[in-house]
Amino acid sequence: MASVIVEGAPPRARRARTRFYVGASLLITATVLAGFAPVFFATVVRGEPRPWIIHVHGAVYLGWLALLITQSVLAARGRIELHKRVGNFGIAYACLVWVLGVIVSIVVPTLHVRAGEWTVDRAASFLTIPLGDMVLFAGFFGAAVAYRHKPEIHKRLVLLASVAVMFAAVGRLWFVHGSPLRILMWYLPVLAAMAYDLVTRRRIHPVYLIGAAIMALAIARIPFGHTDLWLGIGRKLLPL
Repeated sequence: MASVIVEGAPPRARRARTRFYVGASLLITATVLAGFAPVFFATVVRGEPRPWIIHVHGAVYLGWLALLITQSVLAARGRIELHKRVGNFGIAYACLVWVLGVIVSIVVPTLHVRAGEWTVDRAASFLTIPLGDMVLFAGFFGAAVAYRHKPEIHKRLVLLASVAVMFAAVGRLWFVHGSPLRILMWYLPVLAAMAYDLVTRRRIHPVYLIGAAIMALAIARIPFGHTDLWLGIGRKLLPL
């Protein structure tokens, strides 16, 4: 039976538990790469031009994943002071991720409409997905910053923020496209973290329960995107 690690455990035990977050960050990164890589390489092979802002967004997002892994490794190795110093940079970097995410959320559907591939209503409806991701990311990461002096809360909120922006990548996984598995794959890192809490703490941390509930509510943005109320808003957001 695995040993139970409680709050106030010795540093070595805390570092052992923190190693889980290295694995979780690698799972998130692998999922994102698996979802976006085929689209990226297909675009390159076909020689399709892409606006520079999309390339910048992609590069910055990869940087975010690298930062996530780095911070997880530093925490697992007990390099807490360095972790905190890198974290100060991470706050500014997360703001950049958010700004570019919002811009690209609007640019991509606009380009599809201008190319004659989507109707205006389809583009307006689509906006609820990426913009919803940005709302979740901002909420979870903002809370993580507010609780940065409480590691047990902070690290869980960072994981939730990183999972929030996985949604688009998960939707591009070939084996979940158009199926309910998309939601399961989106939740997978959080479900794994909950299971790990049960094994090591004998209870799920409230942050995960609250976060999972918020994610469940956020799924409602997909049908909401097809309502007349949202379509009227979404059309005005598109620079057409």
